Amino acid sequence: MMPRLIAAIVMMLLLPFAAARAEFPDRTVTLLVSFPPGGLTDIPARILAPEMQKRLGHPVIVENKAGASGVTGGSYVVRSNADGYTLLVSALSEVQNFYYIKVPYDALTDLVPVGKIADGPTLVLVVNSKSSFKSVADLIAYAKAHPTDANFATSGVATTPAIAVSQLNSLAGTTFQEIPYKGTGPATSAVVTGDVHASFVFYPSAKGLIDGGQLRVLAVTSPQRMKNMPDIPTMEEAGFKGFQHMAFVGLSAPKGTPASVIAKLNRVLNESLNSQAVRDRLEPLGMTIPTAPNTPEAYGKYLAEEAKHQAELAKLSQHASPR
Repeated sequence: MMPRLIAAIVMMLLLPFAAARAEFPDRTVTLLVSFPPGGLTDIPARILAPEMQKRLGHPVIVENKAGASGVTGGSYVVRSNADGYTLLVSALSEVQNFYYIKVPYDALTDLVPVGKIADGPTLVLVVNSKSSFKSVADLIAYAKAHPTDANFATSGVATTPAIAVSQLNSLAGTTFQEIPYKGTGPATSAVVTGDVHASFVFYPSAKGLIDGGQLRVLAVTSPQRMKNMPDIPTMEEAGFKGFQHMAFVGLSAPKGTPASVIAKLNRVLNESLNSQAVRDRLEPLGMTIPTAPNTPEAYGKYLAEEAKHQAELAKLSQHASPR
């Protein structure tokens, strides 16, 4: 009788703990952005967080840990507890970095995909609106006349803007100097202040400054012209065949995060993305909500395929090294 009583008491004592462990979330969830505020991953994260919070019933906050072309933030998430409370807002940098710089983790194996947030946007080639550059041809001509002076701001070594500059140098025969900043926001600001001549930046990060007349767009790197800037040519139209750079943004968790937590986060992610509030803010930025089944498996497959594509682009870059 006594052993049964003791067992019953133990079970009663353990039940609250078992219930607590089964319930996710029971506290704040952090969306970790590995670049400064105002960049490609930061903007959609801040649009998404309030909608996810409504559905999870607990705070969802955005935290920025910038540095090393996104490696600082990525490393932080990889080292975090695998419990779903710290998530990485992942992007192209996660499948680019290991072709260019030393990365202490593998984004394809040390992180678990939750789902894609959006496809796009495109890079835009911008200059200060007060500059004399009215076309890509003007900028190229200046670079050839001033080979040691012409420069581009980038969001860091091995980022898409840096790769685009290397590709431009290769195709145009120029020697634009790359000036790396800690993210798209600071790089864009450097163009506005006149510290650099130009920059490839993702459209959402530059939209406010473009609309405000502080930046002039010379070209876009999408396959077709943008609907809201129909007069701006593509880089291909400017004479650079195959010059295309489109981004994506997604959500990943540390390896070992329980499947049940990943499934819940994926469901909440998709419900949030399908809300009109999110669509109305993402689509004007040139970002497209995924239409195909947005599962963790689908996002994982996409990341693997994109890594192979980035390996081909790396061959064009002066910074590339074997993975």
